[in-house]
Amino acid sequence: MEVATTTDVQAVQQAASAIRETVGRVIAGKGEAIALAVTALFAESHLLIEDVPGVGKTMLARAIARAIDARASRIQFTPDLLPSDITGVSVFNQHTREFEFKPGGIFANIVIADEINRASPKTQSALLEAMAERRVSADGITHPLPRPFVVVATQNPIEMEGTYPLPEAQRDRFGLRIDMGYPSHQDEVAMLDHHGESEPLGAISPVIDAAGVVACIAAARRVFVHHAVKDYLVAIVHRTRSAGDLRLGASPRASLQLLRVAKAQAAIGGRLYVTPDDIQALAVPTLAHRVLLSHEGHLSRRDVTEVIRGIVADVPVPQRRA
Repeated sequence: MEVATTTDVQAVQQAASAIRETVGRVIAGKGEAIALAVTALFAESHLLIEDVPGVGKTMLARAIARAIDARASRIQFTPDLLPSDITGVSVFNQHTREFEFKPGGIFANIVIADEINRASPKTQSALLEAMAERRVSADGITHPLPRPFVVVATQNPIEMEGTYPLPEAQRDRFGLRIDMGYPSHQDEVAMLDHHGESEPLGAISPVIDAAGVVACIAAARRVFVHHAVKDYLVAIVHRTRSAGDLRLGASPRASLQLLRVAKAQAAIGGRLYVTPDDIQALAVPTLAHRVLLSHEGHLSRRDVTEVIRGIVADVPVPQRRA
């Protein structure tokens, strides 16, 4: 198996730094959220951004798309949005007397699914095949999606008016989930200074193209992972399936996604190998949105983030051999 070289990870590190710096010009004080978004991009994992309205979810998604010289599309999810609006539709051509497939908004490198939980579950499910297999089937014909292909979805908390909870199968397709949170006092004042007079996204220019992102994804996947680290990763995921505070544990897909984002984070950090620290740092954003609290968990007033952190703290860390 081919492994990553120092040149590979240096290229990933430089590209990640350029994207973070560019996006950071319009998203102040959210370095951790931006870093996780870049990690998801270089792992080619779909990203779910969840928080209350007005904290910059869509701005972050649009800034990431602007920083890449690739095809981007934005789909505004509403209750009347149809599955065909996302995947595409076959239209009869009067001249050729044949049906022609007209691609929908999903046919892009970066797809911004804005307020995804405002559409009906039927429409949400239109993304399932595309997100899992990077293809769309219509009228018996399979249409491949371009590379890279990353869905960056935003959603409001389910307590908000007019929202539909994402089905478990849909949430499991997202590699990472992040919260934006409110900005600090200083960052909000800076936002008024910088965003009050002009369109902030207008200052963003692409720093990498689609081919460059694909190369970074390939390099990240060649990062070495020791068997002991893989065993540690799986032990954490398995523990979610037996935890008393959870009634739904993480799936095998979660293990694979955690491995991929850990590799991407290692490459972004300039390392040729994954460490247990990478697994620990990414466990919550990778696993928390995939699990469900049990009745006991609700009674104890714990949230899934606390449960995942507790599991990570309980699983023995592999020791480095001399």
